[in-house]
Amino acid sequence: MVCSARLSIPPLSPKKMYMAKTIGIVVVSLFVSGLCIAPFAIAAPAQQNKTKTCSAEATAKGLGEGKGDERKAFMKECLSAKPVKAGGTQQSKMKSCNKEAGEKNLKGDERKKFMSTCLSS
Repeated sequence: MVCSARLSIPPLSPKKMYMAKTIGIVVVSLFVSGLCIAPFAIAAPAQQNKTKTCSAEATAKGLGEGKGDERKAFMKECLSAKPVKAGGTQQSKMKSCNKEAGEKNLKGDERKKFMSTCLSS
C-alpha cells in the first residue's frame, strides 16, 4: 500500500529563524571549545604520574618529606626533566636492570625500589 500524503511544514518566522541560528552557533561553539580543552584534560594524568614517580624516586634516595630544600631541588629537577627517549642506552639499561632484579627474585615494592635506583644510576 502506498501512502501519498504530504507533510506540509509551515515556514519559520524571522524570530524563530534567528533563534535557530543562535542555538546552532552556541552548539558549534561548545563543541569547538571542547576540542580545545581536551588536550589539557589528557595531559593532567600524565603530570600526576610524573609527580608520583619523582616523589617515589626522592623517597628512594633518602630525600623524605622532612628534607625540605634538598627534596624541593630534586623534585624541581625531576619534574622539569624531559622524558628520555627509548633509545639504545636507556633500553639496554632497562634490560640489564630487569635481568638483575629477576636474578635476585625481587617482587613488589622491593623490585620497584631496586628498578628505580638501578635506572637512575
